Formats: sequence, structure tokens, C-alpha cells
Amino acid sequence: MSSITLEHSSEQDNQKISMKFVTLVSIVAALGGLLFGFDTAVVSGAIGFMEKRFNLNDFQTGWAVSSLIIGCIPGALFSGMLSDKFGRKKVIIAAALLFIIGSIGSAIPNTFSGFIIARMIGGVGIGITSTLCPLYNAEIAPAKYRGRLVALNQLATVTGISLVYFINLWIAGMGDDAWDVSSAWRWMFGFGVIPGALFLVLLFFVPESPRWLIKQGRAAAALPILLKIHGEELAKQEVRDIKESFSQEKGSFRQLFSPGLRMALIVGVGLAVLQQVTGINAVMYYAPEIFKETGAGTNAALIQTIFVGVINLLFTILAVWLIDKVGRKALMLVGSAAMLICLAVIGTAFQTGHSSGPLVLIFILIYVAAFAISLGPVVWVLISEIFPNRVRGIATAIASMALWIADYVVSQAFPPMLSSAGPAATFWIFGVMSLICLVFTWRAVPETKGKSLEEMESMWAQGK
Repeated sequence: MSSITLEHSSEQDNQKISMKFVTLVSIVAALGGLLFGFDTAVVSGAIGFMEKRFNLNDFQTGWAVSSLIIGCIPGALFSGMLSDKFGRKKVIIAAALLFIIGSIGSAIPNTFSGFIIARMIGGVGIGITSTLCPLYNAEIAPAKYRGRLVALNQLATVTGISLVYFINLWIAGMGDDAWDVSSAWRWMFGFGVIPGALFLVLLFFVPESPRWLIKQGRAAAALPILLKIHGEELAKQEVRDIKESFSQEKGSFRQLFSPGLRMALIVGVGLAVLQQVTGINAVMYYAPEIFKETGAGTNAALIQTIFVGVINLLFTILAVWLIDKVGRKALMLVGSAAMLICLAVIGTAFQTGHSSGPLVLIFILIYVAAFAISLGPVVWVLISEIFPNRVRGIATAIASMALWIADYVVSQAFPPMLSSAGPAATFWIFGVMSLICLVFTWRAVPETKGKSLEEMESMWAQGK
């Protein structure tokens, strides 16, 4: 066997080893997305029982749902600053602990205020993981595979959402109506301790972000991690490129508004807000109520909601496979266009009185599929990769905070919109937001497929 053949075989073996290492590390970090999905969806099965247990009015019911998001906002906001100071890994570990505390606290209170406080504590943890887990994956992944590895976080999120629907159904079936009101909702929230504890334990086996280590002047500690990812030659080049990216002025909030970086911030925040105002979480949080508007009974509405979860999961898996092949921008354009069409049809069906058949269900499922293949995973990928090394922590935190604020506004505004403006106008408004997303993506969002994080920094500096 020739030396060339041996060298080629060795390179293939190294590539397999490095991809195995990166994939395993990315999967562990993406489990933060599982907690995200679990905690945002678990309340959908518990809220009916809690209304009876605590005798909640309409405002309190909405507060029970949205209090988690209130915790997410400061968690997202301060995650960048904290992770820049203490490291990505340490802050994610702290977030896992907050999630566990929030799960236990949500399960045991005898007062509604105690429940709200616990949900906010857990929300801080979710805000942190929603920001830092995709960022961590982006910083550790090779450029060629970064899209799919970061998108694992969104796949984990929708997996958590889908799982919790079945977990809630299983727990609710363990007793009679009285037991459901007194105890089932407690077990639903308490079940979150299991994925939270698993995430916490596995985090101790992943390395710190090599880019953060180099930023701290610890290139010697970063090199062994990069060697596992890239092999010797590429790892050394990566260290040089990262050092060069940090050789400029130290990252600061003011720098985000400098030429080049200002556009990156506009793109990141714009995409974060548009992901929410196109209506996805209105559908995910209130799907049973939407289907009841079509004339479906309670059981039928719950079954149709499970269809939504399954479609969301399947098409997110497809997005993970496509994102590094097709590209981020192409998926965003196709997905937002499909969402626009679906929302227009759904609104028209309600307006013309044709909502009682399967039409609304079919187009809601297509809408969810379009979101799952585009805005769902792609926005998180772009937010985690478009910002330069020196400001990535704070910039990602700002974009993530904007996303959570938009999520809160939509989740609070949807019920009164549905009752006052009606379902037709509500879905048309979401359709207009999808049109804005389509135009914004076409005009402002660059294609980042295959580019290293350092290459993207140069791209913004050149105004491309």
C-alpha cells in the first residue's frame, strides 16, 4: 500500500474521530433546547387543572403561561455578559441548576404566587440556555457542519415539546379528575427534574468553548480541543485566525453600533423578532383553542394539537439535514413565503365561513412545517454565528432578549386579538408579518453557509 493511500486513510480516520467528538459535544449542549421545549410546552397540559386548583381568572391564566417568559428575558439579557466573564460552560451549568430549582418549585407550591416565582426562576435558566447553547455549538463546530450542529438545539426544542404532550397525557391518565386538579399538574412540572439533572451531569463532560479560552489568553488550553475538532494543521490555523479576530478593540456595547456591526445587529434582532411575530407560538401555545374555533371538540382539538407537534418535529429533522446543503437564506425565503400563503388561506377560511372542515387543520400543519424548516432552526443558527468573536456574547444576548420580548407580546396579545378582531384578521396580521420577513430576508440577510466565524466578521467589516 502506498504512503499516499495510508495518509488518505489516516485523514479519513481523523475526520471520523473529530466529527464524533464534535457531534457528541453538540448533542449534550443541545439538550438545553430540550429543557427549553419541555418548559414552554408543559404548561399547556397543566393550565386547565391549575385554573380549578387556584380558581384563576383570565388574567391569572395568561400570567401562569407567560411568567416563564418574563424570567427568560433577563436570563437572555445577562447571559452574554456572564458567559464572557465566566465562560460558556460555567454559565450553562448554572442555568441547568436554575431549571431544576424552577421545576421543583413549580411542582410543590400551595399558592399561585409561589408557582409564579418558581416559573420565573426556571425561566431565567431557559433564557440562558436558549442563548448560550446555540452559541456554544457555533463556537465549537467546524464551518462545514456548523448549521446542522447548531440546529440540533432547535431539534431538541421541538423534541421536548412533542415529548411533553405525551408525558402530560400519561400523567393526567393516572388518576381521576380530582387527582388531576390536586396532583397531576404538580407531577407534570416536577417531571422536568429528570431532563434537567441529565443535562447537568453531562455538562461536566464537555469542554469549554475554545474561542472563549483564546479570548481569555488561554490558547494552550484551547489547542487540545481544536485538535480534536480539526486535526493538527487546521487547529493551529484556527488558533491564529481567532487570535487575529481578538486583536482589535475589545468588544463593547458601543461597538455594536459601529459601521458593519450595526448591520449585523439589525439582522440578528430583526430575525429574532420576526420569528415570533409571524405567529408560531400563538399556534403552539393556543392550538387547542384555535381548533375549537373550527368547531372541534375538546378531545379532537387535543389530538390535532399532537399532529402539530409531530409535524414540527419531523420537519425540524429535515431542516437539520438541509441547512448546510441548501443554505440558511434559501430556507428562510422558501419557508416565509409558504407561511405567508398558509396564513392568508387560514384567515380567508375563517372570514368566508369555511373553517369547519379540514382546510384550517391542513394549512396550519403546512404552516408549522414551513416554520420548522426555516425560521425555527435557521434564526437560532444565524443569531449564534453572524456576530464577531469579540462581541458575540453580548450581541447574541441582545438578539435573544428581543426574541423573548416578542414571544411575550404575541402570547399575551393573541387571546384578546382572537376574541376582539376575530381569527380571520388575526391570521392575516401574522401573514403580513411573514411578508415582511420574506422581504427582510431577501434584502438584508447574507448567506453564511460554509463560512467560518472569522470569515463572517470580515464580511460585515467589508459591508457585504
